[in-house]
Amino acid sequence: MKTLTDQLAQYADYHRDRRNIATHLVGIPMIVVAVAILASRPVLAEVGGVALSPATLLVAASVLYYLRLHLGYGLVMGALFASTHAIGQAVAAGSLASWLGTGLGLFLVGWVIQFIGHAFEGRKPAFVDDLIGLVIGPLFVVAEVGFWLHIGRRIQADIEARVGPTRVGRPDHHPA
Repeated sequence: MKTLTDQLAQYADYHRDRRNIATHLVGIPMIVVAVAILASRPVLAEVGGVALSPATLLVAASVLYYLRLHLGYGLVMGALFASTHAIGQAVAAGSLASWLGTGLGLFLVGWVIQFIGHAFEGRKPAFVDDLIGLVIGPLFVVAEVGFWLHIGRRIQADIEARVGPTRVGRPDHHPA
């Protein structure tokens, strides 16, 4: 299994333009909430009065993966995904129109924002080459916020040693 630094560096290689990273700070949370909403409506079973849905399974599997990569990041992701799951369940409990409208709206707008970022980057999204990028994306957002807050500097340095620092603009683009 790849390490935390391996996964973040591979993902970061597709995300060196600060504008692309900024779009991901908005778009990825929208997509994560959308998936939680859309996957919370079908109830697979009830255990002790708690509805188990595909969202529950996605959250559990993702958080276990994050915990295997890094305990600290895994705990942060667990707290964030638990909150997202609660939001998803609350919205899914509403009317069909509000559930579908909110879920699909967030999903579509989130992806539009993502693709705008990749237009700045001049590269395709990471998940096109490796589907694990869909799971690493939310972790990348948390790591980037941490770096901004001066948390995880050693990990940031290791990533930048592999893929270079973030920049404004594509390396082949030279504004006049």
